[in-house]
Amino acid sequence: MIIAVIAGISLYGYARGLDNDLKRTDAFSGLSADRPAKAIEGAQNILLVGSDSRDPDAKDDGAGKWRADTLILMHVPEDHKSAQLISIPRDLWVTIPKSNDAECSDGSRAKINAAFAFGGLPRAVHTVECMTDVKIDHVMAIDFGGFKEVTDALGGVDLYVEQTITSIHKPHRVFKKGMMHMNGEQALDWVRQRKQFARGDFARMQHQQEFLKALMAKATSSGTITNPGKLNDFLKSVTAAVTVDNDFSLTDMASELRGVRGDNLTFITSPNKGSDTINGQSVVVSDREKALALYKAVAADELGPWMSANLKKGSSNTSGG
Repeated sequence: MIIAVIAGISLYGYARGLDNDLKRTDAFSGLSADRPAKAIEGAQNILLVGSDSRDPDAKDDGAGKWRADTLILMHVPEDHKSAQLISIPRDLWVTIPKSNDAECSDGSRAKINAAFAFGGLPRAVHTVECMTDVKIDHVMAIDFGGFKEVTDALGGVDLYVEQTITSIHKPHRVFKKGMMHMNGEQALDWVRQRKQFARGDFARMQHQQEFLKALMAKATSSGTITNPGKLNDFLKSVTAAVTVDNDFSLTDMASELRGVRGDNLTFITSPNKGSDTINGQSVVVSDREKALALYKAVAADELGPWMSANLKKGSSNTSGG
């Protein structure tokens, strides 16, 4: 019992140390008091923002400015036994409020990733809350470039390549159809590809989802959990690759998600009608009726019935189209 208590204290202190290492930002700065109500205490809604700072195609947006290559609303039900991750297309055509405390209807139409250029992470939070009527509890901004180190710390991941392609980036790797074991450089290169696929950015979103699920499965495998050195490398690389809101607690989150594994994750794409051209821009048009039903289920923590009615058996993804 004494040894167990000492070990527990040591692990808690280690986790607190990781918490202190996290980069933080005021993701809710200036948001108005009329945000969506939190309907179910215990359930968590976390906005994951992927910014690929090392992408060879990325434009230089200036120091300290956020770009959204990936937007995912992660819902953790009250029982903390699973998680549902809803990918929001970065080109989704939405109303972006004119300020962080403006009413949802007081704004202009644009692609959702423009919210970051207009007002940083707080404007993105406000825009997503307006679009979904779901209260965001926490924000985690992920540098996908930094996930190279995360992947390597786990010894690589296995990802399915649905068609043979050649990367558009140097050194122009060839990804052959079938299951491939990828290290960090290969995996990051793979999830950046989109122009070779008929589905374009939707294919890239799917690959990002599969990549995150593979990372989660590898991180929670016995080979990682029971290897102190590998576990330490993994956790250190994760904390170096993410920025979180000021109230985010790694120890609390780890406790809440301790029962979640890769098989308990469901990936969904925000319901949409596909691409269209509006004001000369290629955008993604929301399927408003289906989207409202999905986000109403999220807010009420009733995604189980929604998934049973809307996801095909054996599938973990829907575009709603």
